[in-house]
Amino acid sequence: MDILEKIRILATAARYDASCASSGSRRRNENKGLGNAAAAPMGICHSWAADGRCVSLLKVLFSNHCLYDCAYCVNRRSNDLPRASFTVQELVDLTIGFYRRNYIEGLFLSSGVFVSPDATMEALLQVVKKLRREERFNGYIHLKVIPGASPELIHEAGLYTDRLSVNIEMASEQALKRLAPGKTKQAILAPMTFIGDSILAHREEAVHLRHSPPYIPAGQSTQMIVGASPESDFQIIRLAEQLYRRVNLRRVYYSAYIPVNHRGSSLIPEPPPYLREHRIYQADWLIRFYGFRVEEILDEERSFLSLDLDPKTEWALRNPERFPVEINRADFETLLRTPGIGRTSAQRILAARRHGRLQLDDLHRLGVVMKRAGFFLTCQGRSPARLDDVEAVRRMLSRGGRHQDYGCRQLSLFQSEAICR
Repeated sequence: MDILEKIRILATAARYDASCASSGSRRRNENKGLGNAAAAPMGICHSWAADGRCVSLLKVLFSNHCLYDCAYCVNRRSNDLPRASFTVQELVDLTIGFYRRNYIEGLFLSSGVFVSPDATMEALLQVVKKLRREERFNGYIHLKVIPGASPELIHEAGLYTDRLSVNIEMASEQALKRLAPGKTKQAILAPMTFIGDSILAHREEAVHLRHSPPYIPAGQSTQMIVGASPESDFQIIRLAEQLYRRVNLRRVYYSAYIPVNHRGSSLIPEPPPYLREHRIYQADWLIRFYGFRVEEILDEERSFLSLDLDPKTEWALRNPERFPVEINRADFETLLRTPGIGRTSAQRILAARRHGRLQLDDLHRLGVVMKRAGFFLTCQGRSPARLDDVEAVRRMLSRGGRHQDYGCRQLSLFQSEAICR
């Protein structure tokens, strides 16, 4: 099989993995090597740099041969599809060749599990070591850790990569057993915990050792599939919150389930609406950057996010006694919890208040979305709207959404199809 056919098969096999952003790395080019991950701090994978450049990485599998038969995976063992594998040198040459042609600025490398987890992880490690040591490639490298691989291989991989990730896939152990019978919760959580502990250890070491080598500068991430099993949004977000707290996770990627396999009674036949994935990302953002706890957003009784309103607006309407807030007196945390005010606009408000009292007309200029925020704030006692009737406000804000989109199926990334039914 020639190299072009391998690229076609293995690039196609890698397309469903969403966790391939590169923000956070500052690996610099040293000793006149190739590439520079620090040149694009806004991100490398399918992102736009500050100067308008589209920056991307080579996203590919080392092999799509796999020992596992995961029901949600297109590369499952029982699927009848073309199989291929690179050699280590082929993948190194491909990465360097694409970089020299300015096709890519980095590499996202994963693989199906062949022979054993350790054998697969060792092959991936050989690729990144050759790139760093022999080719002196300093571009961005994101490597997928194989669950079940030995800690020694994982630790060594962290010395050569910018980001490591272990996909947890399912939000419950029951779903994992049912849909991925070859995988176990412990095999996934053990490397995640090990990576998190190693990152903290290297940070402490860097405080005392001036020339301590960088260790996974962009941190670790993971991915969860939304809608392939019956788990609620509450279960998904609660697990994400636990992972952020316990394993030093940089971020969780959520991927709305796409039915790539047309058999298997254990799978939910219809994909979830794309808007559900979007709402989960919004709730995740509230936990990571806005000081919310998962119990404030959802609970066992109210276990799914509203498709009509974003999670912060939903929380505000459930807590009307907290509003309206006076924009000239509210602290930073209170501003963050006000719908229509983000972190940047909250910081601008605090900075502008040092020079005088704000007027309503100033808020739009500072980035406040008055269409939502107007119901939840006052400015020198004046309010652009009132929150007297919560249900009326709910209907008014929901009316601004695109209800016709709520029944949409998750769009295929690779086929032309109607947006909605």
